[in-house]
Amino acid sequence: MGSAPTSPSTFDLQPATDLKWDEHGLITAVVQDAQTAQVLMVAWMNAEALRLTLATGETHFWSRSRSELWHKGATSGNTQRVTGVWVDCDGDTLLVQVEPAGPACHTGAVSCFFRRLDEPWSE
Repeated sequence: MGSAPTSPSTFDLQPATDLKWDEHGLITAVVQDAQTAQVLMVAWMNAEALRLTLATGETHFWSRSRSELWHKGATSGNTQRVTGVWVDCDGDTLLVQVEPAGPACHTGAVSCFFRRLDEPWSE
């Protein structure tokens, strides 16, 4: 992505004010494996989730279904260590590069993107 990963402790929290949050105060976060570039998951962050992510160096998100913050891997152990956070050209989507400690998907799959739209699937 153009430069070496930044330690989360050196992230500047100020640019977050320039982000375009949706009407619910959320921003889309695409999570990518920093080593393989595989997209692992897509989730949403509010300002507090982003602040916690940058402050702790592990991903935090806002659960739209539970209406609460969640720390990825807090119960499963499948945490994600943040190596870089990028913002897209429109300022409305984040790319969060991570070193995953385990699968990203609740199904146990490495990535939530393990099935093709044109192939049958059942859980």
